[in-house]
Amino acid sequence: MNEKYFPNPLRQRLLKGETLIGCWSALGSPVTAEILGLAGFDWLLLDGEHAPNDVLSFIPQLMALKDSPSMPVVRPPKNDPVIIKRLLDIGFYNLLIPFVETEEDALQAVASTRYPPEGIRGVSVAHRSNGYGTVPDYFKTIGGNISVIVQIESGPGVDNVEAIAAVDGVDCLFVGPGDLSAALGYLGQPNHPEVQKVIQDIFAAAKRHGKASGILAPVEEDARRYLEWGATFVAVGSDLGVFRSGTQALRNKFK
Repeated sequence: MNEKYFPNPLRQRLLKGETLIGCWSALGSPVTAEILGLAGFDWLLLDGEHAPNDVLSFIPQLMALKDSPSMPVVRPPKNDPVIIKRLLDIGFYNLLIPFVETEEDALQAVASTRYPPEGIRGVSVAHRSNGYGTVPDYFKTIGGNISVIVQIESGPGVDNVEAIAAVDGVDCLFVGPGDLSAALGYLGQPNHPEVQKVIQDIFAAAKRHGKASGILAPVEEDARRYLEWGATFVAVGSDLGVFRSGTQALRNKFK
């Protein structure tokens, strides 16, 4: 296990309430992940929900980030113990679990990252995360070094936010502004006043339970507002967005 990840500095900093600025990585390439890692973000989200990724494409991206100061975070396609097990085994220590709607969903997410008796993670004696069986005391110590961030992005998630935030092992509540605005009846309008009020309420619930809160905010004005509201785990853009806007701006110079 790489000393960069163990003990897990991202989890330690989340629990301390430090501000952590991140970026989305959705292009699915180890080359772009490596370049993004050179920028020095606190964390990078490798997306498995809305990007063309799986365990085989994630491994080279993790390798590309080994020398980066940025801590990898992964978003699985869904809150599924088998998928989460595989992501843990290949070397992820920080997980952003999508579409958490209930206390039971949050409990399952945490349990999926812990070995019995604390959880339900399946046991393999040799995998990439434990150095293929070379890391001493891995089974005893890894549970406290896994960070679970749960995504609130639906009506039921909002209704149950207090119970979700109270779950032991949930380190952060993360707002999915696109899905949340759609669920509230304002598709494509994350800045609608009603959506913004709910976002504030989620941040406040996290704070009441001593948990961090976060959001994806590629518009600078939005990101700074969310930071002022108390969010500490904020993604301020994406590799796809930067590449798309940069290439278009370059082309426009020569039209």
